[in-house]
Amino acid sequence: MTIKRALISVSDKTNLVPFVKELTELGVEVISTGGTHKLLQENGIDVIGISEVTGFPEIMDGRLKTLHPNIHGGLLAVRENDEHMAQIEKHGIQPIDLVVVNLYPFKETISKDDVTYEEAIENIDIGGPGMLRAASKNHQDVTVIVDPRDYDTVIQQIKEGGVSLEKKRELAAKVFRHTAAYDALIADYLTNFVGETEPEQFTVTFEKKQSLRYGENPHQAATFYENALPAKGSLATAKQLHGKELSYNNIKDADAALQIVREFTEPAAVAVKHMNPCGVGTGETIAEAFDRAFKADETSIFGGIVALNREVDKQTADVLHTIFLEIVIAPSFSQEALDVLTAKKNLRLLTLDVEADLGKKEKQLTSVHGGLLVQDIDTYGLEEATISIPTKREPTEDEWKDLKLAWKVVKHVKSNAIVLAKDQMTAGIGAGQMNRVGSANIAIEQAGEKAKGSALGSDAFFPMGDTVEAAAKAGVTAIIQPGGSIRDEESIQKADEYGIAMVFTGVRHFKH
Repeated sequence: MTIKRALISVSDKTNLVPFVKELTELGVEVISTGGTHKLLQENGIDVIGISEVTGFPEIMDGRLKTLHPNIHGGLLAVRENDEHMAQIEKHGIQPIDLVVVNLYPFKETISKDDVTYEEAIENIDIGGPGMLRAASKNHQDVTVIVDPRDYDTVIQQIKEGGVSLEKKRELAAKVFRHTAAYDALIADYLTNFVGETEPEQFTVTFEKKQSLRYGENPHQAATFYENALPAKGSLATAKQLHGKELSYNNIKDADAALQIVREFTEPAAVAVKHMNPCGVGTGETIAEAFDRAFKADETSIFGGIVALNREVDKQTADVLHTIFLEIVIAPSFSQEALDVLTAKKNLRLLTLDVEADLGKKEKQLTSVHGGLLVQDIDTYGLEEATISIPTKREPTEDEWKDLKLAWKVVKHVKSNAIVLAKDQMTAGIGAGQMNRVGSANIAIEQAGEKAKGSALGSDAFFPMGDTVEAAAKAGVTAIIQPGGSIRDEESIQKADEYGIAMVFTGVRHFKH
């Protein structure tokens, strides 16, 4: 079908002028509105104003300009329907064969720190989605473009005799994805504004960031989508300086490492394997912190991911360089550190704002077969907990330091989780076992001699005294756990029997 008439009204004017010039050279009559009309005229393109078609002026600051039968009749008339064609002829409506529309910049508007509610509302497009939906509904007769990246393909097909039905269907599908995403952003903004926490419908939108080679395994296809409004400091905002493309598992592990390292304000280093930390260390310098994280588990770090919350200097880079790692994430790298680390061709180096406050309004989304689970992200810190000490002995100052590190780490370990900490580093980590004492035994075995004088953190209460018994025999001197078991007294008595100081927080940190 020959394209004779086009309606063009865009907010994103990327490559618009050359595209419209080609259309007019192909004999297409162009209708336009507002700023688009002005731009095209300034570039010497003959354009028909929207008011010439509707016979009505643009009013209400442009809120009302395209909502008119002369526009929507031209879009919705089915060309093979004789009654439709007779009706538009009777009313003097001319068919529109091509629509090029993209919408008011709502996303860009609400992304501004100082945006007002009134600004956000004014940037909700009404006429644009109406035209896009009308044209897309009638896509067998109307070609519709919402993305400037489609200009060249459409022009080429017009030159070759007409836009194919297959391409029209693809473009229509893209339009409905676009308008759905646009509406989802508006719905989310207004839902948050009114304080609705459990809406009857949960609409979110994500944008494709990159195709991945495969998913968890080579036989699984995968894609990385980022939040349409990604939080500052989220992995989606990271800048990759060097190395291969990220894989599906890389992204999951890197996100896990970032969540842990953000627990610390002092220099800290975190090594992660398979979504669990294998070593965490803090220090006066980032080199000291990484040295402790490495010594926590020199075996498991092989092929792992490291996140640091300070710039990587040459001293740290020299050690990182000696280990096979998949990714190193940090706020920045000194030039000397980059010179060292980029010698490894495949090592991925990422920078982002590690200290960014992701905010407590963030939601954690977990897909299940046939549905989605939504919960608040666990940002609960020890400073918010109601601390009590049920044992006869209280922790010493040094024990408190180790208890705090264990507590910060254990909330990020798969449940059931036990973490031993000593001298500003993890000593042993037990993750994902079916019973708590099983996790404790793994952590104790991993720690070996380092278990003596260590502090133990547990993500949930002890259902009985066996974990305290195992910890005591290994030389653990302090324990931090939520408390709240009907058999708490058994654990308290065991702790008192062995002279262990035990802290209750009243806060559970399950991670499934």
